[in-house]
Amino acid sequence: MTKLIEEFILQLHNEKNTSSNTEISYKRDLKKLYDYLKKENFNDDIKTLTEEDLEGYILYLKDIGRAPTTISRSVASIKAFFGFLCDKGLIEDNIALNLKSPKIIKKVPEILSIREVDALLKQPSKNTPKELRDKSMLELLYATGMRVTELITLKLDDVNINMEYVVCHDRKKDRKIPFTLEAKEAMVAYLNNARESLLGANKTSNVLYPNCSGKEMSRQGFWKLIKSYGKKAGIKTDLTPHTLRHSFAAHLVENGADLKDVQEMLGHSDISTTQIYMTQTNRRVREVYAHVKDGKTKIR
Repeated sequence: MTKLIEEFILQLHNEKNTSSNTEISYKRDLKKLYDYLKKENFNDDIKTLTEEDLEGYILYLKDIGRAPTTISRSVASIKAFFGFLCDKGLIEDNIALNLKSPKIIKKVPEILSIREVDALLKQPSKNTPKELRDKSMLELLYATGMRVTELITLKLDDVNINMEYVVCHDRKKDRKIPFTLEAKEAMVAYLNNARESLLGANKTSNVLYPNCSGKEMSRQGFWKLIKSYGKKAGIKTDLTPHTLRHSFAAHLVENGADLKDVQEMLGHSDISTTQIYMTQTNRRVREVYAHVKDGKTKIR
């Protein structure tokens, strides 16, 4: 079964153009299923598995207290895997077809208040290469609402300083997102005074925000960065890599932005995902919305 899982992940990569994070998630979910089946005396012959075996695993996840979101993701991974096996003719019937996911109540993610956002963005205040980079990253993240993975994989030619927009490369389509004057100023300061120093010997790299070794920053590296600045800012909310993205979206919606516009900026495929955002006010975010609607950049 291990070999079949590897073949499945390879197919996802080659034919579905899935992200590395998605592939890691599928592989982890299926390995956990395999580990469970082995404990249940699975003989490694995929054809001997039954619908009841898979249902037993889902019940097991519920019994050990796994969250509904975790179980739903596992069900999705299992369904995709057994769909792959069926398409390849390795099994006659898709025994995962009728697996049910638990009902998930969508809730508004943790977001920051306007005051907390301002406090966080002020934390990288030194003129060191690292803090100039961090300031630019945080400003751009909040100004655009892009995903952390999109931020850390940005290349120099993804940014148009003069026209004040950045291009995010989604798996399905690219998104052109405008950014604020604050984000522009922070990026200009970073590019003029810090990026070359961070690159070190890796001068030919096209990575916009390299780590201190001159290479592409990891998600974990950025998570440590944002948690560190959050602690310095005295923010009690549990910060995650997506906190600023959630805050950006929530502030936009609360300011009356059209949901379709917000959906497009965030790259949501389903508008129901965008509809969970509801909260406060912020003139800095109004600037982004005004930029989207009329193509102008306004100074706060």
